Amino acid sequence: NEKGQYVSPFHDIPIYADKDVFHMVVEVPRWSNAKMEIATKDPLNPIKQDVKKGKLRYVANLFPYKGYIWNYGAIPQTWEDPGHNDKHTGCCGDNDPIDVCEIGSKVCARGEIIGVKVLGILAMIDEGETDWKVIAINVDDPDAANYNDINDVKRLKPGYLEATVDWFRRYKVPDGKPENEFAFNAEFKDKDFAVDVIKSTHDHWKALVTKKTNGKGISLPPPCESACTVPTDVDKWFHHQKN
Repeated sequence: NEKGQYVSPFHDIPIYADKDVFHMVVEVPRWSNAKMEIATKDPLNPIKQDVKKGKLRYVANLFPYKGYIWNYGAIPQTWEDPGHNDKHTGCCGDNDPIDVCEIGSKVCARGEIIGVKVLGILAMIDEGETDWKVIAINVDDPDAANYNDINDVKRLKPGYLEATVDWFRRYKVPDGKPENEFAFNAEFKDKDFAVDVIKSTHDHWKALVTKKTNGKGISLPPPCESACTVPTDVDKWFHHQKN
């Protein structure tokens, strides 16, 4: 950060940027293919490319799309608890921060932290795990004032939500996986519903960092008053992780 302190994109960036505005950590810029994500089990939780069976992961160009069709990332200080059975989906969480699809016009940079207006949410079931997809728009987008709920996306970007479902349904098929499934018959829920889900994942994160919930390998910040501040001396961090 500006003070020269090491910062975890998972734990140290506040969930809120402003009233009704959430922070988003951009992991994958729109149109790119490398499957980058916050490494929850590594010290300081850097953004790294996912590896499966020893190979770096990329998403296929799924016709007619090129890479990811939005800026893709996560809301910090949230966690989809794999031990919590979601009442909406009947499945447990995927052990990661909650995902965000940012639909604005700017192609963001990897690692960029932006403020977003939440517009709605999609309940994806990924290999038996709950994997919520928040739909949001950058508050600095020139058209942000025109977007206040999921129906505004339907009206102003016709076909974009349908493409989003299609993309998430099929993006693993080129890798030999089955199509993904969805709760609510793949219908998007509105802003209020989305905010409630985000707040519940924030509560699960609080339980994680205060060790009320077993993170099972997730790298946590050292104990401190706020339970979410990384020390300026990174050696202390690694010492804490080893001990």
